[in-house]
Amino acid sequence: ISAAGWQGALYLLSVLVVVMMMPLAFMLREPAPEAHAAGAHQSVGDAIREAFSYRPFHLLVAGYFVCGFHVVFIGVHLPSYLKDQGIVDPKVAVIALALIGLFNIFGSLLAGKLGGRLRKPRLLSAIYFTRAVIIAAFVFAPLSPQSVYLFAAAMGLLWLSTVPLTNGVIAGMFGVRHLSMLAGFVFFSHQLGSFIGVWLGGYLYTVEGSYHTVWMITIALGVIAGLLNLPIREAPIVRGQVAA
Repeated sequence: ISAAGWQGALYLLSVLVVVMMMPLAFMLREPAPEAHAAGAHQSVGDAIREAFSYRPFHLLVAGYFVCGFHVVFIGVHLPSYLKDQGIVDPKVAVIALALIGLFNIFGSLLAGKLGGRLRKPRLLSAIYFTRAVIIAAFVFAPLSPQSVYLFAAAMGLLWLSTVPLTNGVIAGMFGVRHLSMLAGFVFFSHQLGSFIGVWLGGYLYTVEGSYHTVWMITIALGVIAGLLNLPIREAPIVRGQVAA
């Protein structure tokens, strides 16, 4: 951005995406149809009806809404919040966002590893509860560049660690044949949460002149998402004769 401006940086990013797509288009291959274990003979319509009639799927969708709310509200409004609180040096916000990205790598890998050993819904609950605690500590503790960096690192560990766990729960419940489609429905809820989070943050700041209310909403949603994931069971769904 310093060298080419933000427009130039976006153009460069677009070029890098295209360059990355070229080898992937030739290297990635779908598994053979016989490799799909569960739901091999299930139609798309049956899969959708099955998922949306299954209560644990609803809970997973609702929890992922909160994930989207959290990450996009923080990612977009954190620099403005810091400036509003008197930390006007833009480097603090830049380093904070970079730390979120860095620690997100380790958090996502660790979550995937733990998801192979522990119950994934319980791990999701722990992530949402921990987010609520970290956000509360960040909002109510004295603010300094050091506390911002600690908050960013901690949130980075929990940032997209929900992704491997959520997809793993979907695969465990419904099998892998329609995993991409069902995960897409769940991710749509994530994106709705993203929209609400970024819009509500700006709206409430415009109305109240403060981010306090939306931070409280963010904390409450973390607790709610943690509770929603507790009753989820990732055991394979018992299908009727048609689906089987």
